[in-house]
Amino acid sequence: MNPLELFSNELESLVTRAAPGVVALEHRRGNGTGLGLTPDGFVLTNEHVVRQSPGRVRVRFSDGEWSEGEVVGKDAATDLAVVKTSRRSLDVLPLADGASVKVGQVVIALGHPFGFERSVTFGVVSALERRLPGRDGASLDGLIQTDAAINPGNSGGPLLSVKGQVVGVNTAMLPFAQGIGFAVPSSTASWVAALLLRHGEVKRRLLGISARNETFKPELASQVGQPRGVRVVETGRGSPAAVGGVEADDLVVGLGGSPVSTVDDLQRLMAIDSSWVIEITVWRKGEKVVRQVRPNQRAAA
Repeated sequence: MNPLELFSNELESLVTRAAPGVVALEHRRGNGTGLGLTPDGFVLTNEHVVRQSPGRVRVRFSDGEWSEGEVVGKDAATDLAVVKTSRRSLDVLPLADGASVKVGQVVIALGHPFGFERSVTFGVVSALERRLPGRDGASLDGLIQTDAAINPGNSGGPLLSVKGQVVGVNTAMLPFAQGIGFAVPSSTASWVAALLLRHGEVKRRLLGISARNETFKPELASQVGQPRGVRVVETGRGSPAAVGGVEADDLVVGLGGSPVSTVDDLQRLMAIDSSWVIEITVWRKGEKVVRQVRPNQRAAA
């Protein structure tokens, strides 16, 4: 068997194994795709797929069976939502470790684009940590860019690695471009889904900064003790961060005793830490400085 034939057979086997964990979602105002999140019937999808639903959607499984689904939680900031179905033996697709996602790796997108059931597209991870404009002036951050075709109806479906793990949740495409699609990374999907299952929402608090991910040069990485952090681009006047002593150009490397390597880390730790005052560790002028910040509760969208 030649290498190309072997590769084709492996992909075919992967799709066959993954297909039972992919579902179709429908309601009067739209449709999309979802993926099995837990064996007891919870499905992960995009927030925009269920945004205009009356709180309930129809879910079609790979075996052709239908179920009424209830939207139990959604988060517009990450375009993720969780739907509860009546299925009690749902096939689950495992979420990959976000650190394992690399530019150039082969990925497969599964979904129901334009109503075409069980469609499969193939490509690579083109880039990481992309930003797209979202609704109400917000943006979707930290996205995976892929050239695997993602079309309307693919939204909420899995972007799979060759190991059969979900590296991203398909979320968007650029209508004026070809070969440019985007997915919410599994690292984000994991913690957001956990909070949606537990609370039905993600309660965010406001620091009042704009920031970006930054990879350190080897010398700085050695000094700080980690390879990456979050650069504070700007602090809002009178914001919690500014009042607490966080300054523009600081490198945020920790929050509440946990390391911070990305903006997603910062958002996750802010969401799960309910303390009135949080400790933010920044690298400033060659040393670590700890600042006490009292974040504001962000108004619900």
